[in-house]
Amino acid sequence: MFGFLSSSFLYLTPLGTNIRMFLANTVIETQHRDWAWIFVGAKKRDEMINAIGLMSDANAKEAQDLSAITIRKHEGELTKVEDISGHGWVGKKMYVYDPRALRVVVPNTVGQGERITSMVQRTGAIAGVNGGGFDDPQGLGNGFAPVGVIMSGGKILYTGVDGTVPQHVVAFTKEGKLVIGKYPIDQLLQMHVTDAVSFYPRVIANGKALPIEGDGLNPRTAIGQRADGVIILVVIDGRQPPYSIGATLKEVQDLLLAEGCINAGFLDGGASSEMVVNGQLITKPSSKYGERRLPSALLVFEHPDKIQVPNIWDGLTKIDPGGAYDNPGYIADMQKQHSNKPKTTSTPNAKASATRTPEPTQTPGVIETPSPSPEGSLAPSPGVTPSVKPTVSPTPAVTPTGRPSVSPTPGATPGETPTGTPSGKNK
Repeated sequence: MFGFLSSSFLYLTPLGTNIRMFLANTVIETQHRDWAWIFVGAKKRDEMINAIGLMSDANAKEAQDLSAITIRKHEGELTKVEDISGHGWVGKKMYVYDPRALRVVVPNTVGQGERITSMVQRTGAIAGVNGGGFDDPQGLGNGFAPVGVIMSGGKILYTGVDGTVPQHVVAFTKEGKLVIGKYPIDQLLQMHVTDAVSFYPRVIANGKALPIEGDGLNPRTAIGQRADGVIILVVIDGRQPPYSIGATLKEVQDLLLAEGCINAGFLDGGASSEMVVNGQLITKPSSKYGERRLPSALLVFEHPDKIQVPNIWDGLTKIDPGGAYDNPGYIADMQKQHSNKPKTTSTPNAKASATRTPEPTQTPGVIETPSPSPEGSLAPSPGVTPSVKPTVSPTPAVTPTGRPSVSPTPGATPGETPTGTPSGKNK
């Protein structure tokens, strides 16, 4: 009776329909977008995913008026961090008073991403947040396969396409002006962009709010810039009731508008969302295994010009995005579960043993071990083509295998736009 009444409410009433749509949007923004069909059906799910992709592309089109930003010299503390909260969520807000203090930093070990606390401690940064999206099979990726483009110090460290193909970016010019939208690398270089990662959607352009399509509750990382050049970084925890469930895109958009941001958008979200200050993690990532290994971060430095970021993808022709088979936390968890299983013993029946015909046994020394697959189930774009091709100089581009994980709206295949198609996410 309870199931009948619940189903009737969810599927036969306007309020129930709204609840199902909200739940579907939340799932679409995670690693498991395919499961949104449970709430709205496969056809409607695909329509919703398509609408989010179209929104992200449309919001990226308006050209920014960079003359509206005036970078002012700031003396005193470079950053300030405040607690923030909303309906069912908590998080942190960081002011960076000199935008030129921000740099994109990447891991220092070939083959795996790096935790933000490690990046901050290793480089001597003041603070930092997670950066762009990455291929993330099963939500357990190793953080070494970026999505889109990565630039640091004026150098192209990674890209999946040549310089003429537009990509969603969150970037900074050498003057410290925030650039958010969809640009080819050639144009970014003409704009004197020095540092960039890829993510979306853009939600504020030239001082006005942009439309939002589809909106669930998830962990978020966002960035905005005021007319005086001050950067505002927002990290909201989520997926941890009752501590913090997560925020909608609209809630974060409203927060950044209230702060006076004239341009704003999102960085990777979901389990990747985190903020580190003075080497300490001050937010609570939703990942089961703690801080995730990531391909990029936005870090704050007192002397950003002195920071040298090596290109760990230089010369590579293939990138393994990882997965369950090489995630230390997952492997340890599986080993623990296996060791905790009770061992059963049986006493053989002597009479039966004496009369039973022996069965064939396995050939000695031959053990069949299934090979783990790196393929993940990730939203919302199709799997990334595992082909490799050199693209923009100075660094040859490599295309990873797997699927991109991004949130709040799932990311796009490297070099592709999310038209009709994110983790955080959102892994």
